[in-house]
Amino acid sequence: MLRAAGVGVGDEVVVPAFGNVEVAEAVIRSGALPAFADVDPVTYCLDPVAVEAAITPRTAAVVAVHRFGRPADVGRLREVGQRYGLLVLEQAEPDAPYDEVAQRRERAAYLDARLRGVRTPDGGDGHTYQQYVVRVPGNGRPDRDAFARALRARGVDCRVPVRTPLHRLSGLRRHVSLPQTELAADETLALPVDASLAKRDMQRIVSACNALGGLLQPAF
Repeated sequence: MLRAAGVGVGDEVVVPAFGNVEVAEAVIRSGALPAFADVDPVTYCLDPVAVEAAITPRTAAVVAVHRFGRPADVGRLREVGQRYGLLVLEQAEPDAPYDEVAQRRERAAYLDARLRGVRTPDGGDGHTYQQYVVRVPGNGRPDRDAFARALRARGVDCRVPVRTPLHRLSGLRRHVSLPQTELAADETLALPVDASLAKRDMQRIVSACNALGGLLQPAF
């Protein structure tokens, strides 16, 4: 799509640094350079304000990436694109059957109502919960990685969605300030909400998280 639009050598394309290395690699294959902008701390998608701040005379396009089942604010990104004459593309997440999405939302609502000591995700704008991503704050107390290890020891299959932002990876390294991206990489943890999980599985997740949550600072 980038090549078809004439994006190539000498151009920059604004992309998120929070995961999605394949997007940055696609930009490089087109001949352009990826320029990283910060994400919104709630949606983990590109922040339109940060995108506008990242625009230079070489910017030709923006790639909006939807994250964890929460859509990016494509409307505002297109407004930015129109102001600067930029192409705005989307990398959509795979669609899931309605029944599967409904079951994930049901499990997400169960966790929303019962989890303590972690920040639960915002469920707005049609969230489909491809991943149920919480924030585990640190500040000298048990951090995300310690929390994850303790959950796994209790039989909870959790995972770190993004361990290293793209602007810190060899070959893509950029000296840019992306505070929300780096904080999200340090604090986010995906808990299971698969449609196959039974009620006892959900109870185990809540019990394990809440047993550890008292060690953490209160969620805000």
